[in-house]
Amino acid sequence: MKYITTIDDREYEVNIIDEHQVSIDGVLYQVDFTPVGDQQVYSLVVNGQSVDANIYFEDTWQVLFQGTLYSAIVEDEREKSLKAALSGRVADHVDFLLKAPMPGMVISIPVMEGQEVRKGDVLAVLESMKMQNELRSPRDGKVTRLRVKPGDRVEQREIMLSVV
Repeated sequence: MKYITTIDDREYEVNIIDEHQVSIDGVLYQVDFTPVGDQQVYSLVVNGQSVDANIYFEDTWQVLFQGTLYSAIVEDEREKSLKAALSGRVADHVDFLLKAPMPGMVISIPVMEGQEVRKGDVLAVLESMKMQNELRSPRDGKVTRLRVKPGDRVEQREIMLSVV
């Protein structure tokens, strides 16, 4: 089955060939995707190399991969064509809500309300399962509301801050 995945305004054509083969923009990958434990942590082996990713779905797919949080919109070809025909472009969200990708403790918030941030800037450091994860901004913007502070415990999907 073929899907169109949009991350940061870039579209990727993802074709799931079978249980262990995926083509992304025409490049074939051997994959093994396995859940780890009770949380939404997955072991992903791509062409023999292992990586861990925290993945959950809310309005879009949220993927914490190597310290960066990505928001991904995944649509099959038919769904994407239908949306385009009915409404033109899908409207961009005004606010980006940084949500905890897993339960943990806030170690630091290196930004302040009103601060301008660039794509890739660290917004928060969250400790979970004895690992510290830097949660980065997926886009340029301004921090509008801090909802947590260092030392706070957060639950998975809890809103930590907003970027407009």
